Amino acid sequence: MPPAPRAGLLVVGSVALDSLQGGRISDELGGSALYFSLAASLLAPVSVIAAVGLDAEERVRQRLGCREEIVSTGLEAVEAPTYRWFAEQAHGRNVDLGSHDSIYDFWSPRPPAGYRGWAFVGSMRPDRQLEAVRGLAGCGLLSADAMRSYVEAAPADAMAVLSLCDWYYANEEELAALGCDDPAECRRRWGLAGLVVKRGPGGSTVYTEAGEHHEPAMLEPPAVETTGAGDALAGAMLARWGELDGRPEALPEALRWGVAAATVAISDVGQRALLRATRADLEALVGGP
Repeated sequence: MPPAPRAGLLVVGSVALDSLQGGRISDELGGSALYFSLAASLLAPVSVIAAVGLDAEERVRQRLGCREEIVSTGLEAVEAPTYRWFAEQAHGRNVDLGSHDSIYDFWSPRPPAGYRGWAFVGSMRPDRQLEAVRGLAGCGLLSADAMRSYVEAAPADAMAVLSLCDWYYANEEELAALGCDDPAECRRRWGLAGLVVKRGPGGSTVYTEAGEHHEPAMLEPPAVETTGAGDALAGAMLARWGELDGRPEALPEALRWGVAAATVAISDVGQRALLRATRADLEALVGGP
């Protein structure tokens, strides 16, 4: 097991303007980098590497500046439209309706040379996600997240990302697109230290060499909006596990904190609930510190 991070976490991911619920909500700030950092920063410092267009730069800098635990010096403003994502919600999950990602034609992720902490590479265009993973090779713990539409569009790049990671986050549809029907076998085949399967209303399951552990969902009523739940889960899970020194026996507790953060995230539209949240809110959901 890799050592716990000593200087917080690092996230490389997207910054987005989301069109949600079939366009009924538009220009909502989103993206894997923002959701992850808002959840992780409830527990630990986190550094962000991402690109934003000039059309949303001020809003995003204000968003990241809302917590002193978020280090946003890695945010780059690019003369291109901010990444846009379109989704409709059905049966407690988001249906991807497409995206505009030309910003990735003008930006490449540049992780700090020799970084040895823990890193999460959120969903973004597969060639840029692969660049980020390659740039972080050798860090203390390297994890990445899947996005079904990108997996289907560039399966070779997505599989290359999977092959280079220590940990991977995906839902069942994303795993199926990668040719993985059995999560435990998928983890073994790709040589992962850990695989976290996001099951939406069914909670989340982590698979390691020691076996599997499931955490049920915590929200009884239907979710208000599920965008960013997986990134929030990863952010709080990795931050809490780092607090617990990355001990294998602490993994179930870390996953429980991740599910708690996802629960907060889906209780309101976009990042509104995460912005209001405190560490105490997560503690109340998991049942104590």
